[in-house]
Amino acid sequence: MGGNVARALMARGYEVRALARVGSSTLTLDGTGAEVVEGDVRDAESVARALAGCRAVVHCAALYAFWLRNPRAIYETNVDGTRIVLEQSRKAGVERVVHCSSQAAIGLPESGLASEATDAEPQRLAGHYQRSKYLAEQEALRVARQGLPVVVVNPTAPIGPWDVKPTRTGAIVLDFMRGRMPAYVQVGMNLVDVEDVAAGHVLALERGRPGERYILGHRNMWLGEALRMLADITGRRAPRLRLPYWLVLALAYADAAVEGGVLRRPPYIPLEGVKEMRRPRFMDCSKAIRELGLHQSPIEGALEKAVRWFRDHGYAK
Repeated sequence: MGGNVARALMARGYEVRALARVGSSTLTLDGTGAEVVEGDVRDAESVARALAGCRAVVHCAALYAFWLRNPRAIYETNVDGTRIVLEQSRKAGVERVVHCSSQAAIGLPESGLASEATDAEPQRLAGHYQRSKYLAEQEALRVARQGLPVVVVNPTAPIGPWDVKPTRTGAIVLDFMRGRMPAYVQVGMNLVDVEDVAAGHVLALERGRPGERYILGHRNMWLGEALRMLADITGRRAPRLRLPYWLVLALAYADAAVEGGVLRRPPYIPLEGVKEMRRPRFMDCSKAIRELGLHQSPIEGALEKAVRWFRDHGYAK
């Protein structure tokens, strides 16, 4: 996300300073002309140095993980780090802060589409990552009520280039490209071109109302439909075997017990991620379209860009 946001900001004419952890990959920033400074959102002094002379802050930093030996690390980065960035932004007197939250902080109604008016229920969040993003957003909204001009954006499931790690949606594309998807479970999701999400951060900076949150998403669809699109793009056959949710959940529990519990390594099937799939994450994205002018690029094009980027960077043939 950060690399795409930096590109979108610079295309708009902004000068960008990016905070990067010592030793972390800066591949997503290579060739952009962005100034890269070393630091960590958990370190107030390094954040203060990075903010010196900046008029605005776009806070995209987060630890994206569904399994860690020490889950506290997720909260230290996602919650404590957000608190530090917001506090240092207030001290630096910045004019605007855009906080990148997540669809995880949006509640799911019993029927219909989720929207910015749907508050998440903390007790129903699937795991540490979701809870950390919810708590971080609560910090951002609290500071906004105290007067710091903070706008919150909630990306759904972005897809496209510069997915270095990759993200969970990127991993689906990559597994498909590598022929490692013999079966699938029918997941309801909202997909969006990551470049539209990046542009949405810029629009939030320029047009967003402080204290408001905006869902940056596009198309509600089932995983099976996305796999058929990938089949058309790659020439590979989409998996025909559709597994029931209860079976995948049972496999995830078993994987967590063996891989995570006995072998102490990340499970192949993340239990938190499977729990999150239990209900379709279908979103109403009209507020961002109406108030920010969020663009809606075709999902087929976003998937094609993701495939091309993974291929060109040696992730898969």
